[in-house]
Amino acid sequence: MQRLSRRTILAAAPALAFGGPLVTAPARAAKQYGPGVTDTEIKIGNTAPYSGPASSYSTVGKCKTAFFNMLNAEGGINGRKINFISYDDGYSPPKTVEMVRKLVESDQVLFLFNTLGTPTNTAIHKYCNAKKVPQLFVATGATKWGDPEHFPWTMGYQPNYQSESRIYARYILEKHPNAKIGVLYQNDDYGKDYVRGFKDGLADKAKSMIVSELPYEVTDPTVDSQIVSLQSSGADLFFNVTIPKFAAQAIRKTAEIGWKPVHILNNVATSVGVTLKPAGLENAKGILSTFWFKDPTDPTWKDDAGYKQWLAFMDQWYPEGDKTDAANAYAYTVCQTLVQVLKQCGDELTRANIMKQASNIHDLALPMLLPGITVNTTPTDWYPVKQMQMARFDGTRWVLFGPVLTGAIG
Repeated sequence: MQRLSRRTILAAAPALAFGGPLVTAPARAAKQYGPGVTDTEIKIGNTAPYSGPASSYSTVGKCKTAFFNMLNAEGGINGRKINFISYDDGYSPPKTVEMVRKLVESDQVLFLFNTLGTPTNTAIHKYCNAKKVPQLFVATGATKWGDPEHFPWTMGYQPNYQSESRIYARYILEKHPNAKIGVLYQNDDYGKDYVRGFKDGLADKAKSMIVSELPYEVTDPTVDSQIVSLQSSGADLFFNVTIPKFAAQAIRKTAEIGWKPVHILNNVATSVGVTLKPAGLENAKGILSTFWFKDPTDPTWKDDAGYKQWLAFMDQWYPEGDKTDAANAYAYTVCQTLVQVLKQCGDELTRANIMKQASNIHDLALPMLLPGITVNTTPTDWYPVKQMQMARFDGTRWVLFGPVLTGAIG
């Protein structure tokens, strides 16, 4: 005989009061949870270079922590607070592997979010896919993060490096068709990805136009010797594929030796606060690059509603953060994209649904994206942001010019 509890009696009371048969309400869709999820929490993992040669990017992890603190204070997402666990990997692939294993196997996070660095993400790429753990919106533009057929648990975010460098190649062919090009690049997948796209963009002119290609290691103390060698090669156009520490060195050394090439700097090192100020703003005058979100130092946006929203966030939640560092605008934007994914997931917070929803984002406009640029993904297109606009540094700020572009070859 079924035992009647007080809960059972109370549940039946409304139907009995109306004198009719006991009718149950339609059942809500059952909640589905993966590791790290409860009715009140979503546990998310991250690694970032809080120390080491790429520590200038540490602000990305700090800004994300501040964002989730804000989000939690506002009630979280669908009533769940974000438990954001971020470990220092020192931009060292073996350390990244160690920290990610801890996040997945000990901390039991639902997924990894915006882990930073091409070599570091490469070290955990196969592990995450073997474990079926989302490696979502990785903080690197390597082209390989958009391969759902072979790596269905890894998705990039920013415009990929090959597309970006094709934009530069297109510009060079149009504006400097007779240039002698010197290339400095980081000797890993990040640097090589840029160079590959650059050569693809130059097509059959790559061999004749590129007169020198020099790598550097992240363990090198400086890139001074490479800059001197590039000048000696006769190059009059410099493609600078470096992270902020080495970009600042390269800009400063170029000025010191009196070399005055057309200077193109990859997007990942465009921060005024972290790269250009240490290099000397006057030394950076005339440098070309690309942008896909609003540069916080650009007065164009001083009355822009999106910029004001970001500024208010920084003032309240990350006041120690550098407002001249574009990395903080980047971190804010990628976090807002994650919020959209989690909202789309509803109560189906499984690893599989995280990837399903992340691959179904349509025309998402965010406060700090440049006008005309939106976030879009499909089950077969895993490059969320695909457009960029060129800019020139005028000695004080980046000045955008030309149309919004993509780097697709066609």
